[in-house]
Amino acid sequence: MLHAAARMLALTASILTVGMFGAAHVRAQDAAGFPNKPIQVIVPFPAGVGVDVVVRIIGPRLGASLGQSVVVENRPGAGGNIGHDLAARAPKDGYTLLGTASNFVANPSLYRKVNYDPLKDFVPVIGLIRTPSVLVVPADSPIKSVQELIALAKASPGKISYASGGNGSMAHFSGELFKTLAGVDMLHVPYKGAPDIMTSLLGKQTDLAFPVLVSVLPQLKAGTLRALGVTSTKRSPQLPDVPTMYEVMNPGFDIESENGMVAPAGVRPEVVAKLNAEIVKILRDPAVSGPLIANGFEVVGSTPAEFGARLKNDVAKFADIVSKSGAKVD
Repeated sequence: MLHAAARMLALTASILTVGMFGAAHVRAQDAAGFPNKPIQVIVPFPAGVGVDVVVRIIGPRLGASLGQSVVVENRPGAGGNIGHDLAARAPKDGYTLLGTASNFVANPSLYRKVNYDPLKDFVPVIGLIRTPSVLVVPADSPIKSVQELIALAKASPGKISYASGGNGSMAHFSGELFKTLAGVDMLHVPYKGAPDIMTSLLGKQTDLAFPVLVSVLPQLKAGTLRALGVTSTKRSPQLPDVPTMYEVMNPGFDIESENGMVAPAGVRPEVVAKLNAEIVKILRDPAVSGPLIANGFEVVGSTPAEFGARLKNDVAKFADIVSKSGAKVD
């Protein structure tokens, strides 16, 4: 009986081992055969805005390397939530990806209700690029430094105004975080996008703004706006003489917009790893990275685990900003 039991245990172990090997072999074959049809990338913004630009740069190259076309589908609306919801409900096969920006992690705190969880309903694929915000004033503004701005704002509560691209935009979050940490009250004037911010500043309708670097770099180079600080942990290569907020504030802060790609939760890790590896190769191509860096982006190319950690951190960071500022979108 003991010998029979031992033989059964050995047989069971053998079957399990073969089964696990077989399953691993099938998964490897599945990843090797991926993709066998076009891949769709949902972008929750209009064409030409934010993450759409980098996805359209990567898309044709990714399609060429994988042997299948990569189709970008713009599904804007509700601050990105329409595209987020659509991607969350997509089949879990790796053929639908989502291009992400800061609103992907911020909206669950900012909106009263969203139909997705950025950490539970998606798996991270890759962080693509990031860019800081920049505290800017008109070139002829009497405000010459962050310290002067804080002193003036404290002396005249609610009198200084800052422009943003709308509630929930990076410029809005940066402004609210600055107000909280500096202990000042400033008037928030929301617009519909970055072009309106520039018009407002140059027309002297508002005093300052926190646009993302890529949207304001031309004006800074032209000398029509002046930068007082960048919201990254290190100085920008494009603005080496402009200090970080850590250098000029106590406490300082960092807040950057990172664009990336995620897939619906349940997509096989082997497929995610294959997509990540191919996109990293594309981002390392100087023909791709060079123009992105020249225009104010930092090329990231993170692993799924690194991007996942970033998403988790950003969900908490934006939730804290919303909680402290009271910013909400109905």
